[in-house]
Amino acid sequence: MYKVAKTIYFNYGHRLMDCHDKCSHLHGHSACVEIEMASAKLNKHNMVINFFDIRKTIGAWINENLDHKMILSEKDPLVKLLKKAGEPVVVAKENPTAEMLAKWIFQAAKRMKLPVSKVTLWENQDSFAVFQE
Repeated sequence: MYKVAKTIYFNYGHRLMDCHDKCSHLHGHSACVEIEMASAKLNKHNMVINFFDIRKTIGAWINENLDHKMILSEKDPLVKLLKKAGEPVVVAKENPTAEMLAKWIFQAAKRMKLPVSKVTLWENQDSFAVFQE
């Protein structure tokens, strides 16, 4: 099995509902996501996938859908207020945890027919979540 990975950086804000700690307040993260691609065989260029193609597909999706967005649960009462104020809000069915963001990125890469095998999302320098099937 051949594997390659691309690291992409982005910033986002969120808060976690029903968490009785500081994560229940609005806060932001400078995230680092490592997107691993895997294939049993190489393409005609002797690659799993070109790193540039990762950047222009799933990297562009991250930039458009997550970067500099406030990601909130649909149950969060701030959603309506922030949208009314013109803020870029992404509404999630669930709490927007690092685990869920890793899953979203994985699923978006799958929809793009990329050979994604694992997504690791670093919320900060010492905490990360992984999603893989």
